[in-house]
Amino acid sequence: MTEKTHAPTAADAFPEIRQVDLAAPGRWLRAGWSDLRRGGSASLFYGTCFAVGGWLTQLVFAHAYALFAGLVTGFLLVAPFLAMGLYDLSRRLERGEAPNLMVTLTAWRPNLANIGVLAAVLAVVLLVWARASMVIFALFFDAAALPSFADVVLAIVAFEQPEFALVYFMVGGFFALFVFAISVVAVPLMLDRGTDAVTAGIASIGACARNPGPMLLWAATITLLVGLGMATLFLGLIVVMPLLGHATWHAYRELTVAPATGNEGNG
Repeated sequence: MTEKTHAPTAADAFPEIRQVDLAAPGRWLRAGWSDLRRGGSASLFYGTCFAVGGWLTQLVFAHAYALFAGLVTGFLLVAPFLAMGLYDLSRRLERGEAPNLMVTLTAWRPNLANIGVLAAVLAVVLLVWARASMVIFALFFDAAALPSFADVVLAIVAFEQPEFALVYFMVGGFFALFVFAISVVAVPLMLDRGTDAVTAGIASIGACARNPGPMLLWAATITLLVGLGMATLFLGLIVVMPLLGHATWHAYRELTVAPATGNEGNG
């Protein structure tokens, strides 16, 4: 009796991680900008969705700023999953295909189970962070009169409550770095090669561990650009989010060695 075997596929292999230099984030942004220009309205559609999400969150939670702040800053935690359509758009542009919004809207379907696992993890982290954000606000502000946006800006910019700013950014930074480490390569990898969630997460952590300087610089760049996008009442996100989404695809491409089997890609 002969056992049936199958040839290894890209999904079976653990991705090989490359070492990159400190100039890499600049290259990723330039490549992302090129994809944004080529993607046109398809790319800007995703950016508009991010901006609209910010406006809706502000509208719904206008009278609960502590929760609003947690949800808005926490959107960075789920952005890698929400940007999947942008990764797929970059992948298709890379193949020489014309920009097509409709096919990218369901990019998650070929690897739904594993992408769903990571999405669930990111959602749980977001909920925990939202709760932690409210607790920090309650510790530093009067619970009977939670702060307005102006109060928070003064507390941070004018150093009226330096302890609040320190604690808030330290705790928020911990959550952000954790999610960044497990997802920066993982989501594009699962999209591109059909990799399982655990392997993709470990590969993403490995990419950060092998390239601490460039990856910290990339994380800081993402934070700065998203912060600028939010500071424009979310209008800037229309451009910033597609730019970062496309750039993250190119980060994945440079950080991982393409499989030799030629079986990568699902769509």
